[in-house]
Amino acid sequence: MDKLILFNRQLKTKLINKRLGESKFGEHVQLLPNISNIYVQLKSLDVKYVIFGIPEDIGVFANHGKIGTSKAWEATLKSLLNIQSNNYSNPKSVLLLGHLDFSEELKLIYQMDSSKKKHIKDARSIVENIDSYVSHLVYQIISAGKTPIVIGGGHNNAYGNIKGAAMASNKTINVINFDAHSDFRPEEGRHSGNGFSYAYNEGFLEKYFVFGIHENYTSDKLFQSLKKSKFIQYNTFESIEIRKELKFKAEMHRALNHVEDKPFGIEIDCDAIQDIPSSAMTPSGFSTNKTRSFLSYMAKHENACYLHICEASPSKKTEMKVGKLISYLITDFIRTYDH
Repeated sequence: MDKLILFNRQLKTKLINKRLGESKFGEHVQLLPNISNIYVQLKSLDVKYVIFGIPEDIGVFANHGKIGTSKAWEATLKSLLNIQSNNYSNPKSVLLLGHLDFSEELKLIYQMDSSKKKHIKDARSIVENIDSYVSHLVYQIISAGKTPIVIGGGHNNAYGNIKGAAMASNKTINVINFDAHSDFRPEEGRHSGNGFSYAYNEGFLEKYFVFGIHENYTSDKLFQSLKKSKFIQYNTFESIEIRKELKFKAEMHRALNHVEDKPFGIEIDCDAIQDIPSSAMTPSGFSTNKTRSFLSYMAKHENACYLHICEASPSKKTEMKVGKLISYLITDFIRTYDH
């Protein structure tokens, strides 16, 4: 795991803002002392959740998207470490592992031009390499009996999550994706728009539910493709929130019913949440509170095997907003674990 940079006490101390009479989440999360044999260390630790970051926007660039998702991990740390430690937040059940470091690859990307076919091809090749690191780390965490919480990065990393979880489970897994887009685009080289189609066609993903697709941003061809398979189901944002043809709670139940028969991953794409800085920010989307309700509902199920939050793209001005949002989602996920 030569790309894994462990989170350490020095960085933790630097990021925590201590206050008299308060106990912060970051003061109580567990850390790994060294990089050797991650699996053995994880297996012996009394934690339920392992948080790691993938600060990259290479998959977004390779999809002709707006870069910036590499900054979400740092924004998350600044916020998460400083929430209160109490009976609700449960930090002792959490290991803060660190992040996969793709800074060298990012330097290459920032010198590329997305209008050049060769540059896009090169970027897609780099994404394949990222996939192998993500899948290997997720595989180790789940094999050690822990639940990964993965902070992206682009949605390209769904592929590595699914592959790693499937390999650890020794069978295909299911996924529910809270997203404005299906990310089920053709296999044209790896990028942030086809993580699920690659995972499905390579036999790692069995059942897939896309929750809240935006009708304006999904091609007719893609809708036809999704309809062809009995293993894939979806609903649209407009049918739930605008036309009120479907009820949010009933659709959550239908989605869970589709995926709950085996281990399933929960994917939250920040593009689906209204007014959250992301690679495809939307003025019309699910509210933050609806997103939190959705995640809390799905996370309660015993077969929920990982959480991935991706596509957030903070600026200096919005990093606190993004960090707080992701911290809320992380704590909603871990609050379902009863000691």
